[in-house]
Amino acid sequence: MQKYIKEVETMERGISIAGTITVDYNKVIDRYVEKGMLSNILSCTKCVGGCVNNTIINLSKIDPTIPLYAYGGIGSDENGEFVLNTLRQHGINTEGIRIYDGELTAFTDCMTVESTGERTFFFAKGACRRFSYEDIDFDSINTEMFHMGYALLMDPFDRNDPEYGTVMARALAKVQSRGIKTSIDLVSVDNERYSEIVQASLKYCNYIIINEIEAGKTVNTDPYGPDGRIDEKQIRKICEKLLEAGVKERVVIHAPQGGWAMSSDMEFFSVPSLRLPPGYIKGSVGAGDAFCAGILYSIYRNLSIEESLRIACAAAACNLSEVDSISGMKSIGEIRKLYEKYKAAG
Repeated sequence: MQKYIKEVETMERGISIAGTITVDYNKVIDRYVEKGMLSNILSCTKCVGGCVNNTIINLSKIDPTIPLYAYGGIGSDENGEFVLNTLRQHGINTEGIRIYDGELTAFTDCMTVESTGERTFFFAKGACRRFSYEDIDFDSINTEMFHMGYALLMDPFDRNDPEYGTVMARALAKVQSRGIKTSIDLVSVDNERYSEIVQASLKYCNYIIINEIEAGKTVNTDPYGPDGRIDEKQIRKICEKLLEAGVKERVVIHAPQGGWAMSSDMEFFSVPSLRLPPGYIKGSVGAGDAFCAGILYSIYRNLSIEESLRIACAAAACNLSEVDSISGMKSIGEIRKLYEKYKAAG
């Protein structure tokens, strides 16, 4: 009996990922054209997508020993079955996924330009319009970390809440009350309430992991310099503002140029992206989620902030090697080797 109790006490609690679930139709095109003109589709593949699928499956590939739990909404359709089957194939617990009868599973047409890897998204919200606070069994969440995304893409969670500001903030506060560390991810959209919606959640976040566009929009600060390039001084200022707005432990920002982080004591870190060879990049769909998975893994394993940025940049590079959002991810050992192979000089 004592041996059994000891084993139970040392079991890993794992990570929960909640929020947007989609199916991606990844279409490689020869060019992005003006309105009314024709572009050729060179290939088309189907893959799971969205914050939940991308982040949690990438985590399962980075380290399959971490218990992983998915929460979100899907429709009672072929795409919904595809999502469930794919998650289960990767050993992920799907009991937190709600199935809505008569609803479409959200899907995205991801248009990637062959020569540049640049992408454009066309999104059908489907069940993402339905998944709500009431659909989460908070009593079932007993993981070490809870990550949620995307804010500004889940209508029921972006709604006003009289006590917490938004329903997402209420959900994060509920999870934090159970002693669980929380983090969020956003989406790059135009919304006049962008800053208001996101900032309501920040005081209930231990971490935030977002790109430079989302970070700038959240605190109304331009991340770019006069030349249109990312200005690291501006990134530092944005990190400070996000911590001042309520993020408790760490702000992480990523962009094609690299990753930046600031801890609660205002210490700032920067790691450049890998120098990838010509022809390496096949697509960039889900690159931000891959970076996020690298950060979540590193936080879960108590790695240093600088090491976590190196792992996250290499995880994003893994993603870039394939058109879809999950096929390129590798194990943590392979990620470390990739970083050493392609790390920026100096």
